[in-house]
Amino acid sequence: MDSDTIWRHVDDQRARLADLFDTVEAHRWDTPSLCEGWTVRDVAAHLTHSHMAKPRMALEAVRSGFRFNAMVYRVAVQDNRTPHQITEALRGMRGSRRRPPGTAECDPLMDVLVHGQDIAVPLGLELSMPPDAAVVAARRLWGMRFPLNPRRRLRGIELAATDADFRVGDGRRVEAPIRDIVMTLAGRPAGISALR
Repeated sequence: MDSDTIWRHVDDQRARLADLFDTVEAHRWDTPSLCEGWTVRDVAAHLTHSHMAKPRMALEAVRSGFRFNAMVYRVAVQDNRTPHQITEALRGMRGSRRRPPGTAECDPLMDVLVHGQDIAVPLGLELSMPPDAAVVAARRLWGMRFPLNPRRRLRGIELAATDADFRVGDGRRVEAPIRDIVMTLAGRPAGISALR
């Protein structure tokens, strides 16, 4: 997928998520997300942190002893913006191609697709995942060693999408929609039930 198409999907998903956030009642922002230990609000705030200024990002890394996961979690749970402010920040990111240092161009797409489901699924809301964008995210996830390493976690399994041109792995064949494969590769409990 070319760069312009990737960013068009990112913009579309950010806009759709912001619209979805507008429908979430205030008390539901504390709903546990699919990210263990994170609320819906924490994940929503995290989605805006890719636009954090580089000096602040460096400072937060130092504060967290350069432990990436600890930094990301701490910054999300300490974010004191209101749901409306988070929603407007996400909406304001449309059109930007900014991404954190050291990340691949498809990482913001993977981030918004996976975290969109992290939020929507526990709230019982439907959020579709465009198959072509999901394939890009799945390929990125499959190639990751840190922090997820799905090749090791899913050793002995072949994943094949039923609604997209995507197949990875060797072993017992498991077929599922590409959205479920993406969530499985991302290590989420909302992934493929056949793997349980």
